[in-house]
Amino acid sequence: MASSLTKDSVSPGTPGSEKTFFGHPRGLATLFMTEMWERFSYYGMRALLPLYLVAPGGMGLNAGTATAIYSVYLSLVYLLTMPGGWFGDRVLGPRKTVAVAGAVIMLGHLTLALPSAGTFYAGLGLVALGSGLLKANISTMVGQLYDGPDDPRRDGGFTIFYMGINLGAFFSPLIIGTVGESVNWHLGFALAAVGMGLGVLQFLLGSRHLAAHSSVVPKPLSAAEKSSTLRKAALWAGVAVVAYAVLGFSGNYTLNWILVPLTLLGVIIPVLVLVRIKRDRDLDQAEQSKMSAYIWFFVAAAIFWMIYDQGGSTLAIFADSSAENSVFGWEFPVSWYQSVNPVLIMAMAPVFAWFWLALNRRGKEPSTIVKFGSGLVLVGASFFLFLAPLSIAEGGHKAAAMWLVAIYFTQTVGELLLSPVGLSVTTKMAPVKYASQMMGVWFLAVTAGDATTGLLSIAGVDLNGSGVVAMEATLAVAAGVAVWMYRSKVKSLMGDVR
Repeated sequence: MASSLTKDSVSPGTPGSEKTFFGHPRGLATLFMTEMWERFSYYGMRALLPLYLVAPGGMGLNAGTATAIYSVYLSLVYLLTMPGGWFGDRVLGPRKTVAVAGAVIMLGHLTLALPSAGTFYAGLGLVALGSGLLKANISTMVGQLYDGPDDPRRDGGFTIFYMGINLGAFFSPLIIGTVGESVNWHLGFALAAVGMGLGVLQFLLGSRHLAAHSSVVPKPLSAAEKSSTLRKAALWAGVAVVAYAVLGFSGNYTLNWILVPLTLLGVIIPVLVLVRIKRDRDLDQAEQSKMSAYIWFFVAAAIFWMIYDQGGSTLAIFADSSAENSVFGWEFPVSWYQSVNPVLIMAMAPVFAWFWLALNRRGKEPSTIVKFGSGLVLVGASFFLFLAPLSIAEGGHKAAAMWLVAIYFTQTVGELLLSPVGLSVTTKMAPVKYASQMMGVWFLAVTAGDATTGLLSIAGVDLNGSGVVAMEATLAVAAGVAVWMYRSKVKSLMGDVR
């Protein structure tokens, strides 16, 4: 990618003030590149995962079990952002936590590269753990580059950061997916490890451009708190080891003994976390009001991601079995569908960023609430569109690839309305006490959505059934309309945040 570093005049004290990156602090380039390589590794492996799970030469599982594993894995990735944010706030600070996280992710991909079913799930666990440590902290560091919530460059900065995510996500299925599907599954997973290694190296070299306080531990644990935390962690780990050892030795263990508890945690924990923050007496009245407004955004985002993330599971498995994966007679790997969304993001994100700024100058930019509601309506519309290729497949024919491309296009427009704005509004509305942790709360919305998909799959619901797809589409559209109808109430709760 061509560099856009230029000498520029910015406010004194801004991190990296001697240079800018597309008009933003120089540290954004470091975080952009780190996230790009991390997403290269993550999305490359993710594009292979459901296909590997159902392939005769892979795990050979049925579609329902594969979707459940995929959904639980995604749910776990985002569930762990909450303790990841806590770890950054209380133990190492955001900068050191991101460096450690990259190393754990790389180790996880190397474990996936081993040709053993036993180590495969361990590899998934390591990637999920490392991703949880990284996600909340790197997004927090993006927010730290700016002069507070009112910096007009802030939303644009998160949009550019989002482009870094999608640059890595675009190339990874084309490279990792092709090697995994056409050469060897585990070699594809090994390439993901290489990508993460490059990300760690780049982060260490460019970290001098980050905000100085990204190295500070905002609220370090006391000696007593460290001791208590270690005791509790050891206790729960011991309980888990004993429980699963008993199940294994008694011959009663099945995969559902892992999948069901994790999916339930993915639904229950987000609710408990929101309740705990909302009831915290340390928050002043303004912070309490903003948290009440934030719950609306959280529920909207959970419904959005429940449908959106099925683009990598439900839609991918449908494409593998029921789509004509070719254009003008040229066949391509199924994993390449996962490059459609990021290439559309890269094409449209700058347009959206410019459009919001242009409207803002005229005082006509839609509110965050309107953007969220529109995103929900669009993701619902994408599943109404999905009914067409499902009908074609039910008639015994292969659905054209362009049907799937149209679905991904509709979801992408919805994503641009909801996701970058959601990252930004989370940093704006976060109570001071929960700095990095609030970014983890935002990702818990993804956890709740993916966990719901996992529960449906475990329960035997056919997510490729027309009735279920229509029901999900209707739910999203109805939620979007509800958000729009109550926009005035939510705006009043948001206080000075717009």
